[in-house]
Amino acid sequence: MVARWVGFAVIAGLAAVGATAALADITASAAASFSQAGLEQVSNYMRREIATGKIPGAILLIQQHGKPVYYEKFGLRDVPSKLPMTDDTIFRLYSMSKPVTAVAAMMLVDDGKLSLDDPVAKYIPAFADVKVGVEKRDEGGKQALMLEPLQRPITVLDLLRQTSGLTYGFYGEGAVRKLYAHSGLYSGEFDNAEFAARLAKLPLVEQPGTVWDYGHSIDVLGRVIEVASGKSLFEFEKERLLDPLGMTHTAFYVADETKRPLIAQFMPDDLLPSIAGIKDPTERSRWESGGAGMVGTLGDYARFAQMLLNGGTLDGKRYLKPETVALMTSDHIGPGSGIAYTYLYFLGTHSGYGLGLAVITSPPPHKHWQAGEYGWDGVGGTFFYVDPKDDLFVLCMMQTPSHRGEIETELPILIGRAMRHSTRP
Repeated sequence: MVARWVGFAVIAGLAAVGATAALADITASAAASFSQAGLEQVSNYMRREIATGKIPGAILLIQQHGKPVYYEKFGLRDVPSKLPMTDDTIFRLYSMSKPVTAVAAMMLVDDGKLSLDDPVAKYIPAFADVKVGVEKRDEGGKQALMLEPLQRPITVLDLLRQTSGLTYGFYGEGAVRKLYAHSGLYSGEFDNAEFAARLAKLPLVEQPGTVWDYGHSIDVLGRVIEVASGKSLFEFEKERLLDPLGMTHTAFYVADETKRPLIAQFMPDDLLPSIAGIKDPTERSRWESGGAGMVGTLGDYARFAQMLLNGGTLDGKRYLKPETVALMTSDHIGPGSGIAYTYLYFLGTHSGYGLGLAVITSPPPHKHWQAGEYGWDGVGGTFFYVDPKDDLFVLCMMQTPSHRGEIETELPILIGRAMRHSTRP
């Protein structure tokens, strides 16, 4: 029976993932949708990754029709201290913060306090004067960085779909990216207002609306939310989204000292460099990075994913209009968007991009993805994807910067194969 391999971990995990179904219901649901042998392969794969020293531990949830059909904790959250992975383990979410910030922004759109067509300069005036950096040869024949005016303003839509021209400085080549890396962008203490002001002094890497470019767009969106709402980013998210949704462990740092031992750690030899200015999750920072700064538990994020899968509702409360969720989970960049650096792009080259989420547009040949699936990941190793067709989502929490890519690729294949009545191989 399915109960054998899910074991008592499911019973313990039900409260964490916000489910109320009885174990018999979970067993029946899993048996109807998944093969026991297939899910045992999923478990065995995760155990091998731990046994070979690639990851310290992980928590994996598959939830279908609003109920967990697979939930298992693997390994340790901290290797040196041998602390086990537990339901209340706290993970650095990194870029899985982006969908949360995007939802917060779209709540303001639903409220009529924000419009996708609004120029960013309406909320942050310094962006009215931003320029685009273009590398050209000067009169002496030397390569030089020239500044050109905007062909059109950056809009809120550009921030949400990552077509603003804002980038990161930790990957790629080119003079603008080097400016980001060496400009002192993350020096000292600063808040969202100051960070947006610093970014506005740097040139864009492309004209707005022309290329999907992974960068600080969602961080600037966080500042737009603050101006539009009159609250700090966390205050607004906590009041309107996190607390009502039951995401009580999700924040920008772990304030309660007694809970800091719950933070999952990387393997001792797989530490993540300090990229994009992200601070230690035990240290309070004035900067609330909407693009990469949040921490949280699997249980919290499961409620967030289920709300999206439900079309904007959970437990009888509506957070987003159904048409807003549909808009967020539709492709907004289309073919020829110029996506580069695909190793940074969760769901790969077969995806488009919605508003804060990648969206499958053309499933790859091995068909472990389906058109319409959407999700995102974090550089520390967390990832999730939602499959509206099969009414399920998959959420994996781990802290493994070096091996996240291979696991993100392999797990969906194994899960797809475990599904009964599936066209996936």
